Amino acid sequence: MAAGLSLSLWLWRSRCRALLSRPAGAVRAHRGLAAGPEMHFGFQSVTEEERREKIYQVFENVAKKYDVMNDSMTLGIHRVWKDILMHKMNPCPGTLLLDVAGGTGDIAFRFINYVRSVRQRQLQRKLKHHQNLSWQEIFDSYQKDQFNSLGDSQVVVCDINREMLKVGKQKAQHLGYSEGLSWVLGNAEELPFDDDKFDVYTIAFGIRNVTRIDLALQEAYRVLKPGGRFLCLEFSHVSNPLLSRLYDLYSFQVIPVLGEVIAGDWRSYQYLVESIRQFPPQEELKAMIEDAGFFKVDYENLNFGIVAIHSGFKL
Repeated sequence: MAAGLSLSLWLWRSRCRALLSRPAGAVRAHRGLAAGPEMHFGFQSVTEEERREKIYQVFENVAKKYDVMNDSMTLGIHRVWKDILMHKMNPCPGTLLLDVAGGTGDIAFRFINYVRSVRQRQLQRKLKHHQNLSWQEIFDSYQKDQFNSLGDSQVVVCDINREMLKVGKQKAQHLGYSEGLSWVLGNAEELPFDDDKFDVYTIAFGIRNVTRIDLALQEAYRVLKPGGRFLCLEFSHVSNPLLSRLYDLYSFQVIPVLGEVIAGDWRSYQYLVESIRQFPPQEELKAMIEDAGFFKVDYENLNFGIVAIHSGFKL
């Protein structure tokens, strides 16, 4: 009897130790508790928390080689796509932009350059209409306007990853960007900004890596002013069957190899390729943006749908 009781006690203790040594998700599942909704990390099925942690680690790993890899993977075409996004935005001096998941500063720097160019043309037109001014008056007016080269425009770069922000700040310092630019550590699903604050919200190649796209879209809507514009540049779905097969071949056979050779990281770039295939197609993303409250939602395919720019307005 005593021997049987001792054996039962030993088995119970062993089972407890086994349960305690399991990951938290496994313990919850054993107890019949929910481990969180199942989500995709590339082609893997993971919990929401696991996805968030894995994606953070991906960008922690690739931050220093991010720009080089973008040029290598897209043969430099990503620069053209971002230029098209900026021309579609067509910001004027005074615009307040929030660029989410923009840690390396690509959109922010383009915004500053674009607004400066518009501001410069405005100044030149203004001086042409004042031919009767003296040289001193023209000089004083020019100096005054040059001092405020962005016309009170501001761009706030918000990214969840400290390493990406660090790279962006270093680039800004190296390239001489400081005026009208600020950096904020923040989550796209829970932005640290007031309601109705920004004129434009952009997210370029970032929404694909957000854990809850619906929450990110709701936050975009919240922080935009009435009349504000949402712009999303993201890899999408190619409609041409032949091109789609060639694109898949390049994506799965070439891009991870480039990741290994250039960044020493095969797995992160394998995930990035897989995440594109798991991302909602153009019409589905359009419906999600409309569900978040945006109006006049449309999209423009670039390079046969390899990427798409989605646009919507908060009315």
